[in-house]
Amino acid sequence: MSADGLRNGPDEVAERALLVRLAAAEPRGLKPLSGLVERLRAAGRLRGVIGPGGESASEPGAAAVGRGTVAGIAYDSRRVMPGGCFVAVPGSHADGHAFVDAAVGAGAGVVVVERPLSPGDVAPAIQLVVDRSQLALATVAAWWYGDPAANLGVVGITGTDGKSTTAGMAVAALEAAGVRTGLVSTAELKIGDVRAGALAHVTTPEAPELQRTLRAIRAAGDVAAILESTSHGLALERVGEIPYDVAIMTNLTHEHLEFHGTFEAYRAAKRSLFERLGTRGVGSNGAGDATGDTADTSATGFRGRTQKPATLPGGRPWPRGGIVNADDPNAAIFAAATRDAGAILLTYGAAATSDVRATDIAETGDGLVATVTTPRGSGTLRLSLLGRFNVHNALAVVALGELLELDPALVLAGLAGFRGVRGRMERIDHGQPFTLIVDYAHTPASLATVLDDLAGLVGPGGGRIAVFGSAGERDVAKRALQGRVAGERCRLVIATDEDPRGEDSMAILEQIAEGAEAAGLRRGDDLQLIPDRRAAIAAAIARARPGDVVLLAGKGHERSILYADSDLPWDERRVAEECLAAAGYG
Repeated sequence: MSADGLRNGPDEVAERALLVRLAAAEPRGLKPLSGLVERLRAAGRLRGVIGPGGESASEPGAAAVGRGTVAGIAYDSRRVMPGGCFVAVPGSHADGHAFVDAAVGAGAGVVVVERPLSPGDVAPAIQLVVDRSQLALATVAAWWYGDPAANLGVVGITGTDGKSTTAGMAVAALEAAGVRTGLVSTAELKIGDVRAGALAHVTTPEAPELQRTLRAIRAAGDVAAILESTSHGLALERVGEIPYDVAIMTNLTHEHLEFHGTFEAYRAAKRSLFERLGTRGVGSNGAGDATGDTADTSATGFRGRTQKPATLPGGRPWPRGGIVNADDPNAAIFAAATRDAGAILLTYGAAATSDVRATDIAETGDGLVATVTTPRGSGTLRLSLLGRFNVHNALAVVALGELLELDPALVLAGLAGFRGVRGRMERIDHGQPFTLIVDYAHTPASLATVLDDLAGLVGPGGGRIAVFGSAGERDVAKRALQGRVAGERCRLVIATDEDPRGEDSMAILEQIAEGAEAAGLRRGDDLQLIPDRRAAIAAAIARARPGDVVLLAGKGHERSILYADSDLPWDERRVAEECLAAAGYG
């Protein structure tokens, strides 16, 4: 990697081109403060306006507001520009209100806060007092960047697993059918004809970054955007103020309970994507709170949905629809949310009642083939991918083509040409007598699915080897489950660092080991705990024998391993290649 964290070679060229396009999308000049005040008021967020001298300036015609302008927005005090607006967001590690003085010192003329501050501490800034800064940030961002999603067909993809691959497939299918499409996913960004790995270690970016990216996508001439929409992004309203046209649900399993508290709250956050399909959007609290399975759909905060440009082939308008995996136990909840939003419902899966169904699934020498049946007919789906679960991901995209009434042959051709996503079931071949796969599987369910699919690649005398970890400061309950899943399927399990963050690495690995030992593995024999991930990969390669399948799980495309006080630059594929070379392969 280069000194600024970009990959070297062609990847770096594409990443720098993305950065140029993102920089160009930043608005220039000043915008009237009165517009922001009215936008926050219309969204139901504004609770008061306090002038530089402490006077109330809540009236639309107040002098302080009338004269005020905004030169930029920031939620990090280190990025405030003179005349900018600073949004003080309380976070899990720090409260933005503690940095208001720094923001004002850097020149902020407006501060968005949840509680009034002493005018003497923030003079000469104007205070916009809101109910929740995190939610207001989305409104501020949409206002500043000019609501770019209002001119894009927006497809949101949510679920526990399969989001990034489904998003990549959707781009391939839409573009094959003549719909220019941008992409914001965990693994990739695509703006116009420039595509590269995601630039940050997050799934759904914060609202300002997301809105700026959408503005860049629109400026590049794209007419659609595929957004990977995570439970965090939905619950924290990072996607707030975005008028979704289509919502896709992949599946729902155990994940992120450290944040949501309960599975029901996690499901409610995911479900809120479908509620956003409503003609009047979501309520003041989009995904509700993090403790229940209900979403706040009160009138407060509703904003009307305007008609979008008719940019589908033939000048057709974008429909509103929900696409649901009928094979998932939670399908009925998402189907009901789609119907309640007044949107079109399409289901997909293996179930005979699915609107889009796959049968006769078979593995070929270079991928998968299946027969796909839709309301408009049937066809042959061909994928150049490993993993039978990818047929399900493709079915979601076929359903998207049905909803948008795209040419079915072109949709299938786009899927046939899709070559996968970096770090998703990615085979590394340097002539070694065993199979080496890099994948992002990081939940018990996804790890089980991938390992089960890889069983078909095991050769005579071989078995499965899994190298994986579990993220620190995240869902603790899944760690032993991951260990058990791997222990039940593998002849060797090596637990290693994923992203320990502030937790003790060995403590995390011990929790994984509990599950593996419960499955019958023995410490020091077929179970090893090696925190250093490079050393763990090298150990797996050293222990691999002809016919084995070695799975490196959990990091996939990610560029770093997160520790308490530092980020270790990381490229799983490159490290695997280096370890293979050191072992004498290639």
